[in-house]
Amino acid sequence: MKQAITGVAPPELAEVPIATAWPSIAVTALGRWLGRRFENNTVIGPLHLTIGRLWVLLSIPLALKLYFFNLLPFRCRRYQLTNRRVIIQKGLAGADERWTTLDDFDDIRIEVQEGQAWYRCGDLVFTKGKVESLRLPAVPHPESFRATCLKAQRSFSMVKKFAGHK
Repeated sequence: MKQAITGVAPPELAEVPIATAWPSIAVTALGRWLGRRFENNTVIGPLHLTIGRLWVLLSIPLALKLYFFNLLPFRCRRYQLTNRRVIIQKGLAGADERWTTLDDFDDIRIEVQEGQAWYRCGDLVFTKGKVESLRLPAVPHPESFRATCLKAQRSFSMVKKFAGHK
């Protein structure tokens, strides 16, 4: 163990993972299409069964195939927040595909595409001014991951500021 508290290390010493998120099946067009169907709250029959719930039951085999398809080595993606960067990693080994450093953005927007609301996910869009520096598609519970990213960014800037005053 390199640090006294997990995830806490000066950025100059080591890059330490803080949080990891795996994209929802709403990352695919088919997943979002299913999500739009699942949102249908029209009640049918005396049991108060909705059309959306019926879609959920009928599409379980398809949704499972989609879930496992997203875990295949050539398709697998995950999002990792470290004490230096926000990274999109690919493959089972987690090779870095794209990233933005914690000082390369000043705002994080949440964009919920059609069909993502049912999965409680959304796209996190990292921007610097009006320029998009990174987009994380279909992040589950995007509000909490956004808050964690902003806290990490504040910590990074404070450490950078105080390290510069030595």
